Amino acid sequence: MSLEGKRVGFVMTGSFCTFSKAFAAAEKLVELGADVTPIMSFNAASVSSRFGTAEENVSRFENICGRKVIASIAEAEPIGPKKLLDIIIAAPCTANTLAKLALGITDTPAAMAVKSHIRNQRPVVIAISTNDALAACAKNIGTLQNYRNYYFVPYRQDDHAAKPYSAVADFELIPRTAELALEGRQIQPMLLAAAERG
Repeated sequence: MSLEGKRVGFVMTGSFCTFSKAFAAAEKLVELGADVTPIMSFNAASVSSRFGTAEENVSRFENICGRKVIASIAEAEPIGPKKLLDIIIAAPCTANTLAKLALGITDTPAAMAVKSHIRNQRPVVIAISTNDALAACAKNIGTLQNYRNYYFVPYRQDDHAAKPYSAVADFELIPRTAELALEGRQIQPMLLAAAERG
């Protein structure tokens, strides 16, 4: 299914090291003709890091999408009742946000956007980025993979030697994952990490 003309909510949460990949994915969605609405968690919109100031990140996101970032719970809540979006993509999606979604907690704009949207039984695509995917976060990943209307961008361990519990999605596969999610299909959810050699 083409993304041309699809109304896409793009949710960024606070995995700052993957922001550059998220921005590139948002740019690709726009190139493919999607109408992209930028949404940020409180931390994503307000915390400055070595990966850019909060102001720079918000401004870049708004420039890519051509509209103001949704950065409050009040702004995110109407997404569902007004049926504003065809699909939501959470990229990067941190362990914190994964836990909130798995447990139904809606105390950030990111979690509220997803909760409000999924009430319409429309797809949510998750691109994880977390250092504890194979530890404390594993049960929440499993929970969401077992829920209807949640679809995962293929992910793998990003450094099995130095960070054995960490996993990150392949952000280049976001468009294809979204296309299939709109058809109710899950792309291959997990990629094998390269085996340690020598």
